Amino acid sequence: MAGRRGARSGRGWDAIPPRPASDDPPDGELRPDDPERGNVAGRRRRSSPAGASSGAFGASGSRPFGNGNGNGNRSGNRAGSGGGGRSAKDTTDRPSEAPRSESEIARDICLRQLAVRPRTRAELAKVLARKEISEEVIAEVLDRYDEVGIIDDAAFARMWVSTRHQGRGLARRALANELRQHGVESEVATEALETLDDEAEATTARALVDRKLRSARGTPDQVFRRLVGMLARKGYPAGVAIQAVKEALASRDEEAAAFADQIDADALADEATDSLS
Repeated sequence: MAGRRGARSGRGWDAIPPRPASDDPPDGELRPDDPERGNVAGRRRRSSPAGASSGAFGASGSRPFGNGNGNGNRSGNRAGSGGGGRSAKDTTDRPSEAPRSESEIARDICLRQLAVRPRTRAELAKVLARKEISEEVIAEVLDRYDEVGIIDDAAFARMWVSTRHQGRGLARRALANELRQHGVESEVATEALETLDDEAEATTARALVDRKLRSARGTPDQVFRRLVGMLARKGYPAGVAIQAVKEALASRDEEAAAFADQIDADALADEATDSLS
């Protein structure tokens, strides 16, 4: 115990006398006789309340960019690095795009047209001619599309007949007229129209009349003429239209049924045919 007390009092950590307070320079300044005066890297400076701005803004309190408005080298770096825009070399060394051929332009036009809906060869040829594509290129591009099946007038005609008959109730005569307007050849159109027969037309005509008859107003004679005219505009023959309206009126009410009994469908159909010829 005595040895330990001697070590603490004579040779331990408390044996080193504390540094006099007068040796410390005030406010972190160096003494005039300090050999390391001016060597900032070799000594640790004391922080002062006024030195809080020296970290980000330097010892003088200004921004490190050296510009009084706070921008300094920031704008200079942008201008020097080319970040603000392209240099003249970037714009002049870029290779220019090669002009497209007439065939490429024609193909792009066709693909844009086909993206909207299927089209016939005649429709595409008309669009390309309107875009001032030469006849040789039109034939070349459309022949190639025919080979790979991108355009198919027979498939177009079958699709058109099916959708227009089911959706709009059009008969074969009206469908044939529409296919002709789309440039489908008569043989191709006839083959597509063979998918509809007399029975299919009669069934569709009766369905159209029943739907219109629910909201029809007027005398039986007025309703009869109005419905027959509606079927005629959709391309139905006079005999099919008259028979469909007569059957529908016969099942409506007594007054309409009595009027329907007086209708001679065959005679009226012959009169309508004679008036058209």
